[in-house]
Amino acid sequence: MTTIASDSSRDQIEIAAGVDTHQDTHTVAAVDAAGRLLGHSTFPATGAGYHALLAWLHDLGVVLVVGIEGTGAYGAGLARYLSSQGIEMVEVDRPDRRTRRSAGKSDPIDAEAAARAALAQVRTGTPKAREGKVEALRNLRVARRSAVDQRADCQRRIKTLIVTAPEELRARLRVLSDRELLTTCAALRPDTERVSDPEQATKVALRNLARRHAALVADIAELDALIEPLVAAINPDLLQLNGVGADTAGQLLVTAGENADRLRSEGAFAMLCGVAPIPASSGKIHRHRLNRGPLTRLAQRHRLGLHQPRPNQMPTSCGVSTSSRPGCGTNRSFPFEGSHHHSNYLRRDLNTTPLLARNDHGPRNSSDRGVARTM
Repeated sequence: MTTIASDSSRDQIEIAAGVDTHQDTHTVAAVDAAGRLLGHSTFPATGAGYHALLAWLHDLGVVLVVGIEGTGAYGAGLARYLSSQGIEMVEVDRPDRRTRRSAGKSDPIDAEAAARAALAQVRTGTPKAREGKVEALRNLRVARRSAVDQRADCQRRIKTLIVTAPEELRARLRVLSDRELLTTCAALRPDTERVSDPEQATKVALRNLARRHAALVADIAELDALIEPLVAAINPDLLQLNGVGADTAGQLLVTAGENADRLRSEGAFAMLCGVAPIPASSGKIHRHRLNRGPLTRLAQRHRLGLHQPRPNQMPTSCGVSTSSRPGCGTNRSFPFEGSHHHSNYLRRDLNTTPLLARNDHGPRNSSDRGVARTM
């Protein structure tokens, strides 16, 4: 533990803190309003550790803001605790490469960089609230996404095994539809006494994979039965939009978070969805492209555009209009325009629901900051 501030001046000092979070420990650094380092220390990532960390900060002075790395991962517990204590927080990005090249890489260095970023409001965003119905929905979606991935993996492995199966078994199974294939494989009766025979071993593997697939289908159906009414309870208006089902609406709600007011503008939400137009002009070519840095799970926005009216049937947005087609040189920009327009009214729809339009735990930030991109 390192502390530089003197005892006589601690009560009058206003400080900003930064926390570099890890699975077992959190390293915190504090700077004063002028950016001078006051000290750094490491605490266990437990309830007692969170209490000790905040007490250490209060010993240094009045806490203005705490910047935390990874509020959606290792820093989630600390963020919940600080929120319950009324501490203002911001999500802080990892230090950029230039900072790491010049200052090096260690937990105290990263914590100090987070403190300076929080103080200067650079590379910061509003962290998601991790309490309430949206957090419950996120947990259910984690389990569902895992089951969907495993189900697809089982089906791929079944088809791969059939490709290399003995000819008689392969000829019988390759002509079946997917549903018939899964039903047939689940009903196979291999001779387990002859498991050294490749054909019998293949039958064992196919049967196990098909039965696992059926179990996963049942798990997904069970989760869907829980997710759909929860989505409807959080924001029923989303489900009324054309092309928006429980899965897409659930992803939107989880991305927005419990405190959807952190999506401070239509442009910020469009950037998060990956439909914000980025200038990509050169010479005589004047065009825009999609932002390639959003959360990949928001690819539903592109699928949503396929269910909505064509671009010439809806208003344009952000200066990217259908009249600019000759300068674009490609028709690919037209779905992008539609996606950006839909992201605008989706954001407005997200903010019309009382549960999401307010933060039950009070405002976390007094100023207009960026959006934390944690899921």
